[in-house]
Amino acid sequence: MAEGQDPPRQVAVVTGGGQGIGRSIALALAGDGFAIAVAARRAGPLEEVVAEIEARGAPAIAVVCDVTDPESVIALQQSVQHKMGSASVLINNAGIAESHKFVDHPDDLWQRMLEVNLTGTYRVSKVFVPGMIEQRWGRIVNIASTAAKVGARYLAAYTASKHGVLGLTRALAAELGPHNITVNAICPGYVDTPMTQASIENIIARTGRTREEALAFIHSTNPQGRLIHPEEVAQVARMLVGRAAGGISGQSINVDGGAVMF
Repeated sequence: MAEGQDPPRQVAVVTGGGQGIGRSIALALAGDGFAIAVAARRAGPLEEVVAEIEARGAPAIAVVCDVTDPESVIALQQSVQHKMGSASVLINNAGIAESHKFVDHPDDLWQRMLEVNLTGTYRVSKVFVPGMIEQRWGRIVNIASTAAKVGARYLAAYTASKHGVLGLTRALAAELGPHNITVNAICPGYVDTPMTQASIENIIARTGRTREEALAFIHSTNPQGRLIHPEEVAQVARMLVGRAAGGISGQSINVDGGAVMF
């Protein structure tokens, strides 16, 4: 396949695709003509996203997948291959966030953060990269976080996992570049998603602040004083997977209202 040429059929896989950022990216790519495979642990939200995509006239499938289970990840790749063909775009969005002070930090929380956020990204990339190499075209976008670049109190495990995602992004960009595969990361700040709502509930529970006070604290973490909309992250993903972005690889793009400026 000639460099810069789009694959015969554009198939995009979006992990964590049942809600939040993943849902928004799946809908945006469907609007660009991609066939979409959305994956997550819960079938219900996935089926709702598939129905939204199909209502817009695009093909879509839902695949229940746990990125911490190697066999489940292999089954995801096989299902996509069987029903849609080789994936040309992979959005590694599956992730979790929890916080704890470092003193008496639970070991299982540490392992869980690394297993889902970092090792999950590794596993899913590993099963889809061979097909991209074979077709000599691919786009991988890893949804990291501003925590991939800076540290914060009580987020040792989450920060370490997202720093790892950024390192993996750069290593894969270097290795896969000769195969016409780009690998980039998007680093959102606080986004208006269920994950952020859970963070607000955690702040309320641990500090005794009101909901308004907790939300004000989160708003204060970026100069624009607001939550990022999932659609804003989706627009960056659209750009990175497009043909015109073929020269962008190994990069990390912040979508955070100016909170982190590097």
